[in-house]
Amino acid sequence: MTPFLSQAIAVLLVSLRIGPTLAFAPPFTLLRVPAAVRMMLGVALAAWLVAGNPASTWQVRSSGVALLVIALSELMLGVALALALQLAFAALLVAGRVVDIQAGFGLAALADPTTKAQMPVVGTFFAYATAAIFFATDGPRTLLTIWSASIERTPLGSATIGTDPARMIGYCSTVFLLALGVAGLLILVLFVIDLAIAFMSRTLPQMNVLLLGFQVKTLALLVTLPIAMALAAASMLHVVSYALETMPELG
Repeated sequence: MTPFLSQAIAVLLVSLRIGPTLAFAPPFTLLRVPAAVRMMLGVALAAWLVAGNPASTWQVRSSGVALLVIALSELMLGVALALALQLAFAALLVAGRVVDIQAGFGLAALADPTTKAQMPVVGTFFAYATAAIFFATDGPRTLLTIWSASIERTPLGSATIGTDPARMIGYCSTVFLLALGVAGLLILVLFVIDLAIAFMSRTLPQMNVLLLGFQVKTLALLVTLPIAMALAAASMLHVVSYALETMPELG
């Protein structure tokens, strides 16, 4: 097989390793960029990584079914690498859903035109703020470093999925705890308002508790949300950093 064809297959295999992160994992899915464009970016980055790691250029010695199995293993490795960012942003959306339900916004949801899915109102603020922090800090550079180190650590054609379940469980518990810390101030404020309205309903039984509670909690949420977002910036940065640190271990 010619060196050009061997290099082209190596680029395609590397694109299967980094493509799932660009195509399906936040914060890239939050960008209003078509999935096809993100996949083309993945192929371009794969070509750059292969050119920057000449020692890792894979010499094709198999074809047909064996090559298909290798491609599937590379794709599964890419999915495992993308899982860390997926879980981190999913935790933020769950924390936002908790705030939505407590504030009475459980019936309202935002439709994401990129993923064709419904997103919680407050969780969307958390997700976009964390995405802004990811791109404003060393997130993209760290991600490229992880992909490059992945090629060196796991050469093309030798990808295997053997993540320790205990490590995955520990990561999920930590990242969901950090996400609840992001929404902690809002949850506390809404809980105090619920207690105050509950005491008022005991002294004024004729009061419309549902209507009053929705109005008061909506105003409180609008006032508290900017403050909570500002105070939670460090926690959001910690969520991103922890996800990037864990990504190589999950792969």
